[in-house]
Amino acid sequence: MGDTELEVWVADDIDERRQGLTGVDRFPPGIDGMLFVFPDPATPSFVMLDAELPLDLWFFDDEGILIGSEQMEPCPSEPCLRYPAPGEVSWALETLQGTHDFEPGDVLTTSASD
Repeated sequence: MGDTELEVWVADDIDERRQGLTGVDRFPPGIDGMLFVFPDPATPSFVMLDAELPLDLWFFDDEGILIGSEQMEPCPSEPCLRYPAPGEVSWALETLQGTHDFEPGDVLTTSASD
């Protein structure tokens, strides 16, 4: 994200996206969050059921441009708030709430490492 480099877990299949950060109570050193990858542009909705960490959610279109964000709070039981994408997205990024201050129009770039 611009000059900010993040190390993230990647959720790039349906099971990983469904699991997300459920049950994670802290990030290990060097991990900044989770990047959700959608093979085709989609309008996903996120929920914080059984999540333990308050998170910021960042939505990116198919060009990697930040088009929206949400602050999400843990939800111990249903009913839980749903956090829908503001439009079709190709990526969504979850980071610890309050740790980054990205702005609409910022561009996401990715690179894979082992």
